[in-house]
Amino acid sequence: MEQKTQTVQVAIYARVSTSDGKQDVENQLMDLRRFAESQGWSIFHEYIDHESGKTADRSQFRQLFKDASQRRCHVILFWSLDRFTREGALPTLQHLNLLSSYGVGFRSFSETYLDSCGMFRDAIIAILGTIAKQERVRISERVKAGLARARQNGTRSGKEIGRPRVVFRRDEVREMRLQGLSWRTISRRAGVSFASVRRACNGPRE
Repeated sequence: MEQKTQTVQVAIYARVSTSDGKQDVENQLMDLRRFAESQGWSIFHEYIDHESGKTADRSQFRQLFKDASQRRCHVILFWSLDRFTREGALPTLQHLNLLSSYGVGFRSFSETYLDSCGMFRDAIIAILGTIAKQERVRISERVKAGLARARQNGTRSGKEIGRPRVVFRRDEVREMRLQGLSWRTISRRAGVSFASVRRACNGPRE
């Protein structure tokens, strides 16, 4: 008995930084639609943000990850990595790894090497994981070096260095936010204040 081939459902993500007409998302969408058609993919949904890519707290970006977590699509297609996010190396890699953990692939239209759907899928995911690990190590080393210098040289005011650090998994907080959970729900689950949760999602990445 002949088996039917499952149609790949692709989610398109496009972003521009402003909504005042100075940037047009339609150019991205035209290229992405044509590419999806050339691959024989069916477009599940188009997610469009008119916001800065420097934070993950974008309405359509969060909805994209919520739908991906429910396996409502097979592949995320974006025009370029900086259209997907501009949060920095580690958060970007965390987003891509999160998609992979959902079993959802990703593909950059303009960066052909950034493709988790092809024959080098496992190699790409392994490389991303290694880079993310090294980035975490570098951040940790910079923090330790800064604290060591402060202890050795002291502070100008003579007060203790910084405020007491709130310890919780910031990556888990960001993941919960991407899944669409409210700030209060995340705060309760993480066991930290509302303000700490907001800073973890919107403030500088550590």
